[in-house]
Amino acid sequence: MTSATITVSNEVLLATRMTAEEIQLELAISLFQQEKLSFGKARALAGLDFWTFQQILGSRGIAPHYDVEELHEDMVTIERLRQR
Repeated sequence: MTSATITVSNEVLLATRMTAEEIQLELAISLFQQEKLSFGKARALAGLDFWTFQQILGSRGIAPHYDVEELHEDMVTIERLRQR
C-alpha cells in the first residue's frame, strides 16, 4: 500500500486555529462532498468510526452518497454474512 504524508505548517495551524486532526477531518469531508472519496475512505482519512463520521456529515447537512456500486458491494457483503 502506498501512503503519503501531508505537512501542515505551524503557521497554518495558528492561522486557522485548528489542530492537524481538525484539518484532516475537513479534508476528508471536502473530498467526500466533492465525490472524490467514498464514505469509507473519507471516514478512514478522518480517523473516525462509521457513526461519528455520519453524524458529522449529517450535522452539516451533507447527504450520504450511495451509488449502484456501493449497493452491489453491500449485497455481496449481506450474502457472505448469510452464509456464515
